[in-house]
Amino acid sequence: MISPTTPPDLSAIQAFILDVDGVLTDGTLLALNSGEQARAFHIRDGYAIRHALRQGYRIAVISGREEEGVRKRLESLDVRDIFLGVDDKMKIFNNYINTYRLDPAHIAYMGDDMPDIEVMRRCAIAACPADAAADVAAISNYTAVLPGGHGAVRELIEAVLKAQNKW
Repeated sequence: MISPTTPPDLSAIQAFILDVDGVLTDGTLLALNSGEQARAFHIRDGYAIRHALRQGYRIAVISGREEEGVRKRLESLDVRDIFLGVDDKMKIFNNYINTYRLDPAHIAYMGDDMPDIEVMRRCAIAACPADAAADVAAISNYTAVLPGGHGAVRELIEAVLKAQNKW
């Protein structure tokens, strides 16, 4: 569905699906004495997520890691479709689009590493942060100027909403 050489049409996007580590965060994990693994999120990504939700866009997060702090951060942004501890992102993606009757031609997915590629290939916009793995960058039709965890999600959401006069 995607072509890395053709500029993407942002005007049809109705939903965003995001990975966490390397996309919403810079991929750094701080191993605390308590056993928790802390991450840092960029405040501007949070603003863009809330703004998109208020404009009627769907936002889902699919991540291979399960951390309660991540869930709490996403819930604080009013994200309701949160899938953590996922082994098979494609299975979750298919269930998600079937549940909400979403057409992949209206979805932007931002990922940064190998577990994201299969789902990215199904979406109209296969987006990645500037510092994504080379294999992900090669199949992406939208590459953010900013790296993961430093506003890449904001950049994507802002571009889509501006293309639709909703920013």
